[in-house]
Amino acid sequence: MQLQRFCSVLLLSTLTFCLAKAQKPVKNTGNWPVIEKQMKPWTRWWWMGNAVDEQNLNVVLKKYADAGLGGVEITPIYGAKGFEKQYLQFLSPEWMNMLHYTVNKANTLGLGVDMNTGTGWPFGGPQIKPENAATKLITQQYTLKAGEKLTEAIKVKEAKQDFAQLQALTAYGTNGEVLDLLPKVQADGFLNWSPRNGSWDIYAAFAGKTRQMVKRAAPGGEGFTLDHLDKNAVDVYLKRFSDAFGGKPQGIRSFFNDSYEVYGATWTPTFFQEFKKNRGYDLATHIRELTSKDSTSEHIARLKSDYRETMDELLLHNFTQNWTNWAHHLNAVTKNQSHGSPGNLLDLYGAVDIPETETFGSSYFPIPGLRRDAADIRNVDPDPIMSKFASSAAHTGGKKLVSSETFTWLTEHFKTSFSQCKPEAEQLFLAGINHIFYHGTTNSPTNVPWPGWLFYASVEMNPNNSLWPQAQGLNNYIARCQSILQSGKPDNELLIYWPIYDVWNKAKGLDMALKVHDVDEWLHPTAFYKLSKELSKSGYSFDFASDRLLKQSTVNKTLISTNATAAPYQVLIVPQCEMINPETLDQMIKLASNGAKVIFQVLPQDVPGLNNLETRRAQLKASLAKLIFRDGVDGIKQFKIGAGLILLADDVQKALKAIAIHRETLTDTGLQFIRRKTNTGKYYYLVNHTAKDIDTELSLNESGQVLIMDPQSSNVGLAAVRDKKVRVQLKPGESLFLNVDQNGTAKTPWVYLNKAANSINLNQSWNLHFTEGGPELPDDQQLAKLVSWTTLSDPKLQAFSGTGVYTSSFNLSSKTAKEYVLNLNEVDESARVWINGQEVGILWSIPFQARVGKYLKAGHNTIKIEVVNLMSNRIRDMDIKKIQWRNYHEINFVNINYKDFDASSWNVMSSGLIGPVSITAFN
Repeated sequence: MQLQRFCSVLLLSTLTFCLAKAQKPVKNTGNWPVIEKQMKPWTRWWWMGNAVDEQNLNVVLKKYADAGLGGVEITPIYGAKGFEKQYLQFLSPEWMNMLHYTVNKANTLGLGVDMNTGTGWPFGGPQIKPENAATKLITQQYTLKAGEKLTEAIKVKEAKQDFAQLQALTAYGTNGEVLDLLPKVQADGFLNWSPRNGSWDIYAAFAGKTRQMVKRAAPGGEGFTLDHLDKNAVDVYLKRFSDAFGGKPQGIRSFFNDSYEVYGATWTPTFFQEFKKNRGYDLATHIRELTSKDSTSEHIARLKSDYRETMDELLLHNFTQNWTNWAHHLNAVTKNQSHGSPGNLLDLYGAVDIPETETFGSSYFPIPGLRRDAADIRNVDPDPIMSKFASSAAHTGGKKLVSSETFTWLTEHFKTSFSQCKPEAEQLFLAGINHIFYHGTTNSPTNVPWPGWLFYASVEMNPNNSLWPQAQGLNNYIARCQSILQSGKPDNELLIYWPIYDVWNKAKGLDMALKVHDVDEWLHPTAFYKLSKELSKSGYSFDFASDRLLKQSTVNKTLISTNATAAPYQVLIVPQCEMINPETLDQMIKLASNGAKVIFQVLPQDVPGLNNLETRRAQLKASLAKLIFRDGVDGIKQFKIGAGLILLADDVQKALKAIAIHRETLTDTGLQFIRRKTNTGKYYYLVNHTAKDIDTELSLNESGQVLIMDPQSSNVGLAAVRDKKVRVQLKPGESLFLNVDQNGTAKTPWVYLNKAANSINLNQSWNLHFTEGGPELPDDQQLAKLVSWTTLSDPKLQAFSGTGVYTSSFNLSSKTAKEYVLNLNEVDESARVWINGQEVGILWSIPFQARVGKYLKAGHNTIKIEVVNLMSNRIRDMDIKKIQWRNYHEINFVNINYKDFDASSWNVMSSGLIGPVSITAFN
């Protein structure tokens, strides 16, 4: 039996590994791709206290699969109080049995399984003893004058630093002398040295410990945070997993690492050696500058740039690549959130198999009727340019998947509608993300009273959510989108260099963690960001490139290839930047010489860092001197070199036009887009996030037969094309795919909604019957007019969260129009519709409309609308009544501002079908 289980797990792991790696084409039946599990949305799946068992796992996994999820990502965290006897120790034999059961059961249901390589975050645990824990630089200063000796041992004064190691002792004289005093320190810690003259400042540098513990750790996962910069520490950390796995694959598709939140980890014991090897000089002689509070010194900025570059190398090689290699030996891949790391995000994302970004908070969209309560707004909105760091690493590396932790703190608890989720997910798709992970789903046993176990920062994508009966609406939409966005290859014409050395060249601070929450500091003020925003708005598509990526890039005829399996780029753009490595500039010139087109917004002026500074400056100057530009039109300067061309133009868009790199003019309408390239054409994904209806003819940069594909309804039809322009109709909040196929043979035309004829207002009385939810089912209602059910006389309705079914009828005098559109107008919050006993579908988001002509008949018609509301009113009622529903270890339960959660003062939220409901005929 054990052998049989192992063989099945091995087979599943091998298959999923191949699936993640393969660049296979989309399979088609008819006009829409077959949906595979990785195309469906996945979810982060919290195992609270590891209190899981086969019976409950069997129940919830089936619910997830039935609702349209494609997979789960196991992340064990702290548990609920009172259930300690059910806790399992992380990676224990009992825990491993539950993992095996989960993988096998998920496999039978068509679900995939990912796993956090740890519990909570960041990586750490009981196997991390102090010597392998996250490390920080501690410095102490002493002063000696001629003839004086230190009367105290040189030991760390900071409390709880028993494992701190003295690594450097450097003396600075008044005349600029620098002495290494480390050899003068005796075994007892006393300094055997006295200055002969002058006054000396002495700096001691210790490798201390941050003492950070794993946040939100699960039982068996508690302990110190790992020193990610040290290979030996990473190996020690991973050995615990290898031992628990017996060194064999476990059927895990991907191992996951959350955003880098290792606070104050500014050092590692090997830092001095690595710095000297890679930067060429001894950092130990610069302790005074490294710890200086001077935030204006150019010299200190250069020193810290070198320090930050060394941090980048250590994190890339010792952790990211090391961890990925370990996963590959288990026939699994890695999925990593690199943001927040003190390194080059593009390279760190690119070193794993599935780069993952995240959205935190909510974005503003001017879509009419879209709720965005002031109390739900975080300090920083999700930024699509930030998300493009992850997608760029995937695209330039030829990786099929790029994922996102999605909807974290999208709204306050229990208030998130599917309508609010949709544009946030679409914004990710537009940024190149094609593998959505919900944040998230808490595993909750069936015997735990409603609302079950919940995670404190989640939008509660779980079966206890009152919206869950209609979750398929959102899930199927995302699956259809991702089925196309994971097909073919990305189609971005521009490659934009990210000037990381300008970011690193700051005298303030020490390590520089590039966080999602700090984009106002390190991203938004830059010329790189401004240019990227302008190009995107104007209709250009692009990815970002690092120095390392450019070093390995080649030219095929005129196209820049960043990877053998990646789509090539037509031009490299270098935004205005101050600092650049001479080697990077030379590579840019080499690419141009080999046939590429390169555009400099402004020529760089200097080199980063301190090592061989004047020699490298001379090298940069010599390379720049080779660029002999001649004046061209519109102020664009040109330098022809080899088979290629280098342009110098402050107005990059003018330069692009001069070399016939064309933008997509469709963005002039307000539409946003992203393209995917296929063997016979392209897919355009179009989204209307404006406040206006768009009915227009679009010019596309690709020609061929155009098929309109609606990912919400799955309707497909041949687009109307006139004078090479494609007609599209999109209401605010809607999206479409255009499949431009040079070999297209489709014949069924898309039905456009041209001239509205008459409308039928469904103003007959409605019967309202409640089918599921709580705290108790309200009585049936007879409605002369549609209103929020919370305003009706039954007192149960203000506290009710669940499902209400509306039924009514209407007459259609004749059925002669080309199409009929049902408009529900206001729905709080999602509706499933039947007409004449036939299911129309789930209308789960704004504008709550559907084409219903095929369901109608002349004469008498019936309509049934099943509506689900939010959890908020029921939670409000429980808090008013002081019913205990949250009782967890660790953080327990907090609101969006990380204060104790209390819904008792909330207003009752509108619920049900508000309408007015109408059906409009279109000729």
